[in-house]
Amino acid sequence: MGPVALCIVALVVISITHWVYRWRNPRCSGELPPGSMGLPLLGETLDFFAPNTSCNIPPFIKKRIDRYGPVFRTSLVGRAVIISIDADFSYFVFQQEGKLFKSCYPVTFNEIFGRQNVGSLHGFMYKYLKNMVLNLFGPLSLKKMLPEVELAAYTNLKRWSSQESVDLKDASASMIFDLTAKKLISYDQEKSSDNLRESFVAFMKGLISFPLDIPGTAYHKCLQGRKKAMGMLKNLLQERRAKPREKQSDFFDYVLEELGREDTILTEAIALDLMFVLLFASFESTSLAMTMATKFLLENPLVLKELTVGEYNLLSNKEEHEAILRRRENSNSGLTWEEYKSMTFTFQFINETVRMANIVPAIFRKALKEIKFKGYTIPAGWTVIVCPPAVHMNPAIYKDPLHFNPRRWEGMESNGASKHFMAFGGGMRFCVGTDFTKVQMAVFLHCLVTKYRWQAIKGGEIVRTPGLQFPNGFHVQFSEKNGLKQDTTTNCI
Repeated sequence: MGPVALCIVALVVISITHWVYRWRNPRCSGELPPGSMGLPLLGETLDFFAPNTSCNIPPFIKKRIDRYGPVFRTSLVGRAVIISIDADFSYFVFQQEGKLFKSCYPVTFNEIFGRQNVGSLHGFMYKYLKNMVLNLFGPLSLKKMLPEVELAAYTNLKRWSSQESVDLKDASASMIFDLTAKKLISYDQEKSSDNLRESFVAFMKGLISFPLDIPGTAYHKCLQGRKKAMGMLKNLLQERRAKPREKQSDFFDYVLEELGREDTILTEAIALDLMFVLLFASFESTSLAMTMATKFLLENPLVLKELTVGEYNLLSNKEEHEAILRRRENSNSGLTWEEYKSMTFTFQFINETVRMANIVPAIFRKALKEIKFKGYTIPAGWTVIVCPPAVHMNPAIYKDPLHFNPRRWEGMESNGASKHFMAFGGGMRFCVGTDFTKVQMAVFLHCLVTKYRWQAIKGGEIVRTPGLQFPNGFHVQFSEKNGLKQDTTTNCI
């Protein structure tokens, strides 16, 4: 090899070495949080996407907390990232939305949910869409929707009780999807030639997967599921536009009215992406919470007893669901809004469920400018990931965090987010569907504990405890209370 070739090789080696060094040691005017940037370009992406099959802190996060502390740096899909499980810093991030931070999800997220999805929009457009959604999921609308939610719960529980067993995550997702699709677009699966939910199921299977768009991969199937669902939504919108209704009856009508205004800022693409996200968020997150709630009741019979009949002792006289029935003149009449608002322990139970279920594994933000916090520097342009599960499972915040204890919420504000509770996000992007989720869960629990018994089934056999680490594959057998005797040898509730 001649001297020129040796010089070229030496320059290449020096350049690569310098590039790797700069990758592992990013420039910063102050002190970066500790951590590792992983392999060049790939970073620590593979470890981050490893599945987590428990309610506890994801292994990727836990390992790095033990090594680096509550705020650390890494690299995911080629992006420099700060991950926080520090409650103060996470709360700070939420409170500075639009000032020091903005919502910013990976490019793959925008490919999956649409480039103009509500999570990626900012400023006036985000507030505009948020107000549109509140028109559907606000208190006044939910009050009117209560009878439909109760009917859906009773109808599905009745059907499930006639079956040998049901996969509860899948069954509850179907129930919630049908209800939400009806309110959004008047969609009725039985009357439609296309199965909209199947497209969302295909979408979900590849949602948390390595972003490799090659036929046969989970990510490719996810994108195909979205493409099919968006095509169906677009066709439905065009059909409705061709035959408009005289009176608003669903969210589609409201969207068409907005699109028809001369001064509108809404576009068809944004409207369709909004529909897609609303359908996904409502049925996936709520069905997960419902499944976990049923599991927790199986594992905690004293909690079930208190949820059903209330707590009676010399210091308190707290009634819950059976008391609601006793107070009615007609025990078969439907739930009222006042009865729903009286479910004090139920709301504590729901909070504890979503704390442990960890519906939202990660929340993404982007630093708009260089930020100093607790001695560390967050460079402008870096992604910041807030990890709610790590906050919710922190023993310094929640005593015995893996113990299911709804009473820990007694006397605490439970309607919003705080630095220690972010199951529904936080700040100005606090989930607008939170109240809808709580209504569905509370009504489902009311129908469940007052009318039905249930037991976990595994391999065709009744099991004492579900042994469930993650809700998929959780099979349950339902029976009406007057049709099933108490089984004292198994976990039959």
